[in-house]
Amino acid sequence: MIAATYSELLDWLYGLEARKGMDFKLERIELVLQELGRPERKYPIVHIAGTNGKGSVAAMLHAMACGAGLEAGLYTSPHLIRFTERIRVGNDEISPEDVVRGAREVHRAATLRGIELTFFEFTTVLAFQYFAQRKVPLAVIETGLGGRLDATNVVLPQVCVITSIGFDHQEFLGNSLASIASEKAGIIKHGVPVVAGALPPEARAVIDSRARSQNAPVWWAHSDFTWWGNDQCWSFRGPRGELGNVRLGLRGAHQCENAAVALATAQVLSDGLKWSEEVWRWGLENVRWPGRLEVLTERPLVILDGAHNVDGVRALVAALPHLLGQRRVHLLFGVMSDKDWPAMVDILAPYVQSAVVTRPWPQRSADPARLAERWRAWVPTRIEDDPAVAFEQIVNALREDEVLLVAGSLFLVGQVRAAFFRHEGGRESTSRIARADV
Repeated sequence: MIAATYSELLDWLYGLEARKGMDFKLERIELVLQELGRPERKYPIVHIAGTNGKGSVAAMLHAMACGAGLEAGLYTSPHLIRFTERIRVGNDEISPEDVVRGAREVHRAATLRGIELTFFEFTTVLAFQYFAQRKVPLAVIETGLGGRLDATNVVLPQVCVITSIGFDHQEFLGNSLASIASEKAGIIKHGVPVVAGALPPEARAVIDSRARSQNAPVWWAHSDFTWWGNDQCWSFRGPRGELGNVRLGLRGAHQCENAAVALATAQVLSDGLKWSEEVWRWGLENVRWPGRLEVLTERPLVILDGAHNVDGVRALVAALPHLLGQRRVHLLFGVMSDKDWPAMVDILAPYVQSAVVTRPWPQRSADPARLAERWRAWVPTRIEDDPAVAFEQIVNALREDEVLLVAGSLFLVGQVRAAFFRHEGGRESTSRIARADV
């Protein structure tokens, strides 16, 4: 037995990350899934990859499924506060008891095959097995990193989705948009429809070549489907019809494109699922995806955004004037060391009046001293290693006409949310998604 309690199991799981790290091979997970009877083959799947937007698209598509009355599965990463956020059926996260029960099954299967899985492989098998046991009618699966060798790329999906291609994780995916696109394109399967967001020309060429080689039809943004308006009044025309005057549940111009990719995917799926326009609308208007332009509190105004690469930061600053007006912005910033954080700083800096830099993950965070040096070229800056302490200090000093923006890392957003909800007695429902009328 690997653990007697949920807490002990989490310690063991996170220990896998320390022991195994990231090892990109599909052979191990394939063997364990075979031992379990291929649970991922027992329900339809939408498989989603992309540099940015894949989590939002997954959440939107899952919300549409829930709006249709389906107890659909959703697998995403990373989690913000609770491990159980990664695996959902309908509106509910997997329970700690089901995590323990499922982990024992996965561990038993891995042991029989003489295999030790990585953290992400183990969690992926756990999700696949849970969805099979719950007999989900659909599962929305987000890749972890890349696509070709990602642990999720053992599925045979109904639709493959590539949301965007940009620079991130170059140490694993390569230093050109073409090489990154090639890794993402690895999720494309023979004859399986593909929905693609707006891509740079060199990335689109790679996706197109892979799709042609697999005889996979592609629905392209701006040609096979299009959208117009803004997040407050959004309209769409796609392969199976139009939808107009939607007030999106997620805010920002980038979410308009994400919504289009999600709705195009739903329409491609509609041959088998027969979702109505009312289902599409309900899902897009009621989706919630914490940590993405999320208003944590209104008095004082605190906004969290998980922008963690250059393209994500560009999307964030494009939304700020519309959301914040003339308010003075104070920033809590932490970032992983493998990101292009100098460029992220330079993009964000013109929009903020001061910065506090912190360390969201001790083992992987960029050095706060180096971050502070970059920030001090722009605005007054100080260092506070503990994100929770930094958050409390800034919030307590905010004036009525000021806002705290937390950005740079989903891990930082998760730590701030956890600290806030502990202080508020766990009332996570007090959080809501940012709207333009804030």
